[in-house]
Amino acid sequence: MRVKNIGIGLLFSILWSSASVATKFGVQSAPPLILANVRFFIAGILLLSFSYLFAKDKAYRLPRKTEWKQLALFGFLNTTFYLGLYVYAMKYTAAGIGSLAVSTNPLIIVLLSSWWLKRKPRAEEWTGIVLGMAGVAVATYPLLADSYTTLGGVILLLISMVAVSAASVYYATVRWELPNLLINGWQVFLGGAFLLPVTLLVSDFSTTRLDTMFWGSVLWLSLAVSIAGLICWFYLLRLDTVKASLWLFLCPLFGFFFAWWLMGEPVTIYTVLGTVLVVAGLYAGQRTKFAGRA
Repeated sequence: MRVKNIGIGLLFSILWSSASVATKFGVQSAPPLILANVRFFIAGILLLSFSYLFAKDKAYRLPRKTEWKQLALFGFLNTTFYLGLYVYAMKYTAAGIGSLAVSTNPLIIVLLSSWWLKRKPRAEEWTGIVLGMAGVAVATYPLLADSYTTLGGVILLLISMVAVSAASVYYATVRWELPNLLINGWQVFLGGAFLLPVTLLVSDFSTTRLDTMFWGSVLWLSLAVSIAGLICWFYLLRLDTVKASLWLFLCPLFGFFFAWWLMGEPVTIYTVLGTVLVVAGLYAGQRTKFAGRA
């Protein structure tokens, strides 16, 4: 059983960290929001179809009135706002930086949770935030000079990290009665529906090429990341929330590896130092949790 859990943890880290590279490939064939919307609708329709057609449990039902509101808000924060901005930012940001930024989510969640629960963040939590942000800055610095990344792209990326962290805090405050598959299916579908008017308004459809690169990116992001990756994540969360977060430590390493291997992005001393700082920040920010489980 322990070997199985390690395997699932490694699979989650690999799938989760591959999203930025897959997105970088996809935006070469289509405007970012078109790529995002197609991904959201495919993932949402597949998850909802499986839940309602094949699940035998009575818990797989239509949401109630209050649940529709909760799913709509969660979908707007987690899919429309976060993933919409993230995909757009990746057009102007190196794939490795995208993976590194995603790893700062637990640190931002600490701050937002403190604000939401009206408690003062601990010293180690502030240390984690500072180290994490410093790591992203250090790793980004040489890429700005080499045109792999723009300052505007980094700003959009960081705003998207705040959005997904807010979504995570909101998710934790709701007493969900629906199964995880249904929650994920509805939030990604509704998030795609909210994003659609913006996509139709600002995207240039004439530049879209429905080629192998586009569909490969969409299918990988939909099936491997949005479905398989989240199934692994929910499985790990059920086992142990704190231990599950440890697998996020590997995401920057796999992310930079995929960016170097598949996209030829440079790995420099800044890359290594930035990754070390982010991992150190993740550990420092959640050290109390780890100590409590030791």
